[in-house]
Amino acid sequence: AARLAEAGLRVPGVWAERDTAAAFATAWQRRTGATAEQSERQRLYQLAELTPPDRTPPGRARVADAADRELLARWYTEFAADTGGRILQDPLQWADSRLAHGGATLWETPDGTPVSLAGQLPESAGQIRVAPVYTPAALRGHGYAGAVTAEVSGQAAASGAEVLLFTDLANPVAGRLYQRLGYRPVADFATWTFA
Repeated sequence: AARLAEAGLRVPGVWAERDTAAAFATAWQRRTGATAEQSERQRLYQLAELTPPDRTPPGRARVADAADRELLARWYTEFAADTGGRILQDPLQWADSRLAHGGATLWETPDGTPVSLAGQLPESAGQIRVAPVYTPAALRGHGYAGAVTAEVSGQAAASGAEVLLFTDLANPVAGRLYQRLGYRPVADFATWTFA
């Protein structure tokens, strides 16, 4: 924080492990006089051993393809709105990036209607991160998110990678779901924004 402040750089915020982020925010406030507000709390989970859901909803998982491009872009936008997150890139570009590496899996009902999404990032340093997991509000409560997350998590684990995901601590339902699937808490992270 001291070096950034001395260089006169504008820092809009920090995201890191909870205690590290809080220490940086305190140091930044002291150095710059900025106000700091904790805007998000997340928990990092690691897959220990996959425990598929007891009951899988009717349907199947399938990797999204080019025909799903508009749907992926729309769901990316809805996910950001639901979680209070920012849209970090053009939704169609986001969809294209996921399609390029097979990083979006859909759960679809027996009639072929997509009802849930679990994404994954490409493997990096022996790790695969599952993100995002999204089911439109009107379709929640049927087990779709659990089914598609289990599918993506199992495929990632089968590759030999360490499988990780983050969840918003303001959404305890998601945290309980991931723990039922075999994910274990690793560390808490926080986002601080500066004004």
